[in-house]
Formats: sequence, C-alpha cells, structure tokens
Amino acid sequence: MREVSHKGNTEAWIFPVPYANRVIGALRNSSAVRVPLPPAYVSITVPLPALLAGSTRQKVEKTVLRECQDRRGKLLRIAGVFAATGALLLSGCASGTNTSESETGSPTAAADKVEEIANTVPEAIKESGKLIVGVNIPYAPNEFKDPSGKIVGFDVDLMNAIAGTLGLEAEYRESDFAKIIPSIQGGTYNVGMSSFTDTKEREESVDFVTYFSAGILWAQRPGSPIDPNNACGKKVAVQATTTEETEELPAKSKACVDAGKPPIEIVSFDGQDAATNAVVLGQVDAMSADSPVTSYAIKQSNGKLEAAGEIFDSAPYGWPVQKGSPLAQSLQKALEHLIESGKYEEIAKNWGVENGMIDKPVINGAIN
Repeated sequence: MREVSHKGNTEAWIFPVPYANRVIGALRNSSAVRVPLPPAYVSITVPLPALLAGSTRQKVEKTVLRECQDRRGKLLRIAGVFAATGALLLSGCASGTNTSESETGSPTAAADKVEEIANTVPEAIKESGKLIVGVNIPYAPNEFKDPSGKIVGFDVDLMNAIAGTLGLEAEYRESDFAKIIPSIQGGTYNVGMSSFTDTKEREESVDFVTYFSAGILWAQRPGSPIDPNNACGKKVAVQATTTEETEELPAKSKACVDAGKPPIEIVSFDGQDAATNAVVLGQVDAMSADSPVTSYAIKQSNGKLEAAGEIFDSAPYGWPVQKGSPLAQSLQKALEHLIESGKYEEIAKNWGVENGMIDKPVINGAIN
C-alpha cells in the first residue's frame, strides 16, 4: 500500500494490484469499491465512518499483513496508525523468519529417477527437462507459501517426487484457479496441481490422474453453531470455482428454496485464505472447503475456528492434463511407484493427511 487520500466521507487506499482483490474481500461488508488507476496499482475506498469505528482498519491491516507474507523473503510490517486523520502508513518489508515444521511439515527426501517410467514421458516434455505445473496459492496444507516465499505443501512434495521419478524438475507457475484447466488445454501448463476434485464435468475438458481422496468439511466460529444440512439463510464462504461453490452449496440452497426457506448466501473469494478469514472476522457464518484444507485451517486458527459437522461427500483429487495426453499414463505410473516404495505414505504422513491416501491411482476416476 503506497498512500492514503481523503475525499468527502470516504478514504482511499492505494495497493499494488496483487493485494487489492484480497483486501476488497476483507472489506465486503464495508461497501468497498474499486477505482481504476494505472496498471500497477488499485485504489480502494471505504466509508469513513466505518473506518473511524476501527473495524475496517483492522480488516485492512490484517489483510495487507497476510498478503505481504506471500512476497518472496519479505514480511510487511505496519509502521504506524494516525488516529486523528485515519491515515494508515506501511513501512517497507523486513526479513521474514522460517516457518516451523508444525506449519509446513518436515523435509522429505527427493525421489530418484526411474528410467522405465521416465521413458514414457512425452518427448517435448522430456527434452525440456521440466514439468510445468499450474497452481493456485494458497490452499493449505496442500499448496501455499512459507514466509520465505517458497511454495510448499502436501501437493508440492508429492509433485516434486513425481517429477523426480520422471527425471524432470517441477516448475510451478501461479494462476487463478479458474484459469488452470483452460491453460492446460492451451498448452501453457503440462499439468495442474490445486486440489482439483475429479468430476465428470471436468473430465469433458481434460483427463485426470487421481492421487488422493477428500471429502467436504465445514468450519464455524466457536459458540456460533451451524448445521451444514440446514444452513438456509446463512452466509457461507467458499473459494471461487471449487466444487463447494459450483455444486454443493447451490444444491443445498435450492433445497432451502424448494422447502420455502431463504436461500444460502454463497460468498465467493478468489483464494481460500480470504474465505477462511471471512469466517474468523464474522463476515460469514461458516465456510465450506475440502476436508484437509478445513482441518488445517482449524488447526492453525488458535481456537478461532472449529468443525461444523462431519466430513461428507468424499471424492478423488486429480491432476488435470490435456485430453488424450500420454502424460496421464506417465503420472499414473510414477504415483504407482511412489505408493509401492512407501514414498507416498511418507509424504502424506508428513503433512498429516494420511486419512486421504489411495491404494491405486486411475485415469478419470470421477464418481459424479
């Protein structure tokens, strides 16, 4: 955030574009609006009364602080708040610290190349020596950044092991979740890695190699119980374009309306961290996400979140690749090898997600 300006009864903050969408998400209940600026920055204005009340300022401070933690090797710290004018000043970034093993898992040994499996890799990928992976950050514990800016997580460790088995180096390229599959279709990425649920609808566009089984788990604030099977009229946060947003909640909301009850208000965010934060801040009543993600969010919330109900609707995660690409068979064989060698189990246990391990990967294993 560069500067603050005032006009009438509003105050405007100017942010680098990468942070702006997340800040707007934190300010949904404060009538935040975007004002076009030159490409590198976005202005966000909020009602000054809400700002002076303090709640909006806290949302901005928390959101910017969290977002700046994504910058490689940096951590933004708040330098000062001037109550009289409402001006919020931010200092430059200071050196970050290493994340503890309890947050990121302990290191796992790299997987060795297996020639027989590596020989199945499509020639163009083999010659490049790289496996280009499209990923949406953050979705902890599967894929997120540690304070140094390094992409880490269960999915990351597993994909690194897959790439090693294939004699390749995984190269991660960040993307909006909704753009990963189109980018695979267009050849920008070789494979996607963002906790994709393998569904019949998605299989019409790409092929999937299954690697994990996850259900849906809701989270709520302690003392504010919500029933996932009776959330009519409630606000529920989700990450945009996930199965929870496109299938689960619309179906439950329709059931509410059909029963003469108010619909569920589905509040979508670009990133899972923003959806989780919305529950903590009281902007929504609950969140719905994949079970390992929700479990990790609860664990890291220091008592600010708890499970709402039990895990339900378990389905396979899969890696999407171009339709008909032989890379699918290569990934399948590499994972079969990691399962047999015990490496797969080692990685899963390292991240505490062993309950979702599978015995055999398949190509296009959607169950609905």
